[in-house]
Amino acid sequence: MNMNRRWTRTLGLLLAMSTVTLQSTSAADRILQQVDPFIGTGYHGHTFPGATTPFGMVQLSPDTRTSGWDACGGYYDADTEIWGFSHTHLSGTGIGDYGDVLMMPFTGDISISSGTPQKPDYGYRSAFDKKNQFATPGYYRVLLDRFQIKAELTATPRAGVHRYSFPKATKAGVIVDLKHSIQNREILAAGIEVLNDREIAGWRHVRGWAQNRWIYFHAELSQPFTAELFVNDVLQQGKSSVTGKNVKVRLNFATADAETVLVKVGLSPVDGAGAKRNLTAEVPAWDFDGVVKQAAAAWAEPLNRIQVKGGTPDQQKIFATALYHTAICPNLASDVDGRYRGMDQKIHQDTSYTNYTVFSLWDTFRAQHPLYTILNPELDQAWIRSLLRKHDEGGILPMWELAANYTGCMIGYHAVPVIVDAYVKGLRDYDLNQAMAAVLFASQYDDNKPIPYNSDDVRAKLMPKAKLYNATKGFVPADLEGKSVSKALEFAYDDWTIATLAKRLGREEIATEYFKRAGYYRQYFDPQTGFMRAKKMDGQWLEPFTPTDSNHQSGEYVEGNAWQWTWFVPHDVPGLMALFGGREPFAAKLNELFTTSSALTGKEISGDITGLIGQYAHGNEPSHHIAYLFNWAEQPWRTAEIVHQIMTEFYLATPAGLIGNEDAGQMSAWFVLSALGIYQVAPGDPNFSLGRPLFDEARIALPGRQPFVVRMQNGAANHPYVQRVTLDGEPLKTPFITYADLMAGHELVFEMGAGKTVFWNAP
Repeated sequence: MNMNRRWTRTLGLLLAMSTVTLQSTSAADRILQQVDPFIGTGYHGHTFPGATTPFGMVQLSPDTRTSGWDACGGYYDADTEIWGFSHTHLSGTGIGDYGDVLMMPFTGDISISSGTPQKPDYGYRSAFDKKNQFATPGYYRVLLDRFQIKAELTATPRAGVHRYSFPKATKAGVIVDLKHSIQNREILAAGIEVLNDREIAGWRHVRGWAQNRWIYFHAELSQPFTAELFVNDVLQQGKSSVTGKNVKVRLNFATADAETVLVKVGLSPVDGAGAKRNLTAEVPAWDFDGVVKQAAAAWAEPLNRIQVKGGTPDQQKIFATALYHTAICPNLASDVDGRYRGMDQKIHQDTSYTNYTVFSLWDTFRAQHPLYTILNPELDQAWIRSLLRKHDEGGILPMWELAANYTGCMIGYHAVPVIVDAYVKGLRDYDLNQAMAAVLFASQYDDNKPIPYNSDDVRAKLMPKAKLYNATKGFVPADLEGKSVSKALEFAYDDWTIATLAKRLGREEIATEYFKRAGYYRQYFDPQTGFMRAKKMDGQWLEPFTPTDSNHQSGEYVEGNAWQWTWFVPHDVPGLMALFGGREPFAAKLNELFTTSSALTGKEISGDITGLIGQYAHGNEPSHHIAYLFNWAEQPWRTAEIVHQIMTEFYLATPAGLIGNEDAGQMSAWFVLSALGIYQVAPGDPNFSLGRPLFDEARIALPGRQPFVVRMQNGAANHPYVQRVTLDGEPLKTPFITYADLMAGHELVFEMGAGKTVFWNAP
């Protein structure tokens, strides 16, 4: 329907808001209709519902809160007021940042402040009713009750486009607030310039999670305006530009009933000229509906890489939305002319290279990156080239990179398994010598090498002394380094991936050393308790010890406890099993994990420990591989039971449908792979462990070859267990399938039944 025609402010408005949907019934559009961007906006999912494009620079979305843990995505389902629409958001992270260039349309006399929940009418915020809200990939709309303005949002990779439908008003306009940010980050400086009666430009320099972040914008309005500039909420009479730490502009005009005003905004991490160039290149015309269609077409491609049949309508919605969430970040961070801001904070230009940002590697090395080695190997290699470029510019591979900043967040050096996993899968479109040098340095302690533009705190996180102790003492003493068990276990796994790469590249001396380091995990295992425990410098266990204890800011385990971390030896499950005394005691302890009490203890229990089955915590990443370990214990029926329970109980088609932080695609990538019946326990080992599918059929489009098809036969509710698995009709003799077989376009068939069987031993 034509959204520019007149409509009344009562029933006609509501009808208009309820009928702008994708009208085509093509396969490409049907998958878009299955995606629900509101999944994960409740509980602690921390997702946002607004408009973005696959891996785009812009995430144009409503902000409903800025403070507290559940403000990380800017929007929270329980909220009833919208502050405005900002152009950058993080997807599902546990720390908040961004919320750049907030815009809010208005009518009447309003303050330049955002107001407060206690005094909403003092500022520019507005109540809204969720019945008058809609979102689909690349498009969002809502009715702002206070102003009776319908706000619609869409996006290109580097630009956001707003369409505001106003009532008749002698005083109307748009506020642009450069003070606003998610988690109330410190604005070091900002500026706005009124260029003419239709264009403004601006920038800001922010210290937050990313300690040295720059963002520029260029905005154009379809409606002429008069501008009022403010510094510290005080009107600056007669000025056309302002700078300060709290700068805003009110763009004023009058509107007729049902008049639409469009705003298009280009972003750049480089400069104002880049923002304007990005806008001109990607939104050359005043065609909001055309941008919506382009965004929908951009989303149809990644969303249709996997097509499923069977399951319930809600399960298909959950799957489509999970696939959507895996395709939001890493985010594009290059301008259209190839310029980008490097980790050295210098401006570089390279038209043969694409820069990316938002690498939540502690999370995404586990499933999101392995998923994209299947769905889009070229893109995964582009991300690796970006990681290696960051090593060159900043001095070290990032742990958690954000907007050309090292945050130093989390532990380990998990850019390494991302690189090595691609290599062992034959994905090698990057400099291998550079890769070997980068992964090796990531594991080393070097307090002398300069790492530019970072605080001492960030530097200490990038170069924790745990690396020094691990290399010189052979373990991480708990009385010298906090979180010692988690750090040591992750070092062992990452070192195994380094050894794997060195072995493949003929670097035998390095391979020998790092395979030895990969075995350091053994000394943390206490056979008396059956847990991985912290050791002091004198070799004694750290006391007291309670396996259910969690202390978020201190203690020996990161965002977890001994129950969850004891199983983090993905690279050597047989070795871990041997520590327990063999298959049977290993299986018994593993079963106890899922059946023991879920009660947690400790002075500061981590809020990340959610989604509990016994002490297994699906709401946080260290647990994500554990259900698949039953295959090594020859109890595949337990993998099937637990994986199905997780998929059906912890992933729901509601705003509270994610049991923990989405974490930049990892939580959803686990679901996508598990719904296909596969999961890669140890990236760097190109074998996928088998679980049980969720759908009768899944067809994975593979680049340049036949699709890989997964079928489930006899998958009724009373047939929960795998009886046999065949690959192109040949029974599998192990509970694994290789990446090479998967990418060859075979057909994998799971035959289900009622009996608990070791299916790979079936006749």
